[in-house]
Amino acid sequence: MKPGRIAAVLRWLSGAVIAAACLAGPDASAEDTKKDDTKKASYIAPKPTEASQTQKTVDERGGTNPCNTPEPKPGVYEGWNRAPSMGQMMMPARGGVTKDGRFDVVIHFHGHDPARKEFVRVMDGAVLVGITLGIGSGAYSSSFSSPNAFKDLIESVEAEVAKQRGLKSAKVRKIALSAWSAGYGAVEQILRQERGKEVDSVILLDGLHVGYNPDGTLQRAGLEPFIDFAKRAKAGKRFMFVSHSSIIPPGYASTTETVNYLVHELGGKEKKAKPRASDPLGLEMNAKFDVGNFHARGFDGNDKMDHCAHIGLLRDVLKSHIKPRWKSPKGQAAKKDKDKSPSKDKSIAKAESKKDKPKEGTSKSKKKKSANSKQNGATAKR
Repeated sequence: MKPGRIAAVLRWLSGAVIAAACLAGPDASAEDTKKDDTKKASYIAPKPTEASQTQKTVDERGGTNPCNTPEPKPGVYEGWNRAPSMGQMMMPARGGVTKDGRFDVVIHFHGHDPARKEFVRVMDGAVLVGITLGIGSGAYSSSFSSPNAFKDLIESVEAEVAKQRGLKSAKVRKIALSAWSAGYGAVEQILRQERGKEVDSVILLDGLHVGYNPDGTLQRAGLEPFIDFAKRAKAGKRFMFVSHSSIIPPGYASTTETVNYLVHELGGKEKKAKPRASDPLGLEMNAKFDVGNFHARGFDGNDKMDHCAHIGLLRDVLKSHIKPRWKSPKGQAAKKDKDKSPSKDKSIAKAESKKDKPKEGTSKSKKKKSANSKQNGATAKR
């Protein structure tokens, strides 16, 4: 190749590298580079489509308002108690703990009572901790920014389980962090901490948001702990489920964009999906992605009821994934009293027994009378 031609090629390559570097933005990391050190163009996550901007009435959802679902039977569980250092917890009336005092726990952030309604329908052993702190994610982020917050929470739950079961001590075996909407703020902080390594499963229900960079890319820093966990789930070492609606929030990234960003980081792309009859509360699926133990589901809908409906997904995630994965110690409901009336005094019972005893000769008289009746009946038939 002639020297002039070589120089032209080098100038073109130099320009391409600079252009790619500019597109990459300030949050690009080393893993976003090619082997030849040429940076990839920044990934622009897709926004919700126009076709996904749908709304449904309560009647179109089968008559149930997703933001106010019916009260289910409690199953094996007792009601909430306020023993934890934050929020409340509920556990089976009996059982749910191994002989050496180990148990499993699902910690749900934001909307603890709606989550409880889904939890008790399918779970029968694990402890549920529910924490609702406020409307925005900031309340959750600040409350768990100190590692002591999560540490104290776990230890307070362990102490209560030990107390309820009459044990010297109890220890958590498996931990799942579940969050709806703004609750992801707590999950983000916990996953950044040392004890976050103990978390086995993460469930994000239409809740994962970050801001935009000036070039329209997502601010990666807020997604990093979720990306790391997603990669471990892909490898089969952890479990992760994320869902997104098609709501377009004002001024920050939608869950459609953040979930697609996670999928992109795993080397994949969401595939179009058809609505399923099994999806709860009027949700209509439009996208999905599965790799290893990482699962993403996308749905149409852009209003409040669509947002609430994502809590209904918790039931199937627990039933189809967490229960078979954990095989938690079984719990049982409270024992039912066979005789709810107060026990009678022995002297009264003895007196009643004598009162009810037939008088002497009564039995023989009845037998004789019965025999005569049979004989008369036989004669009449003849």
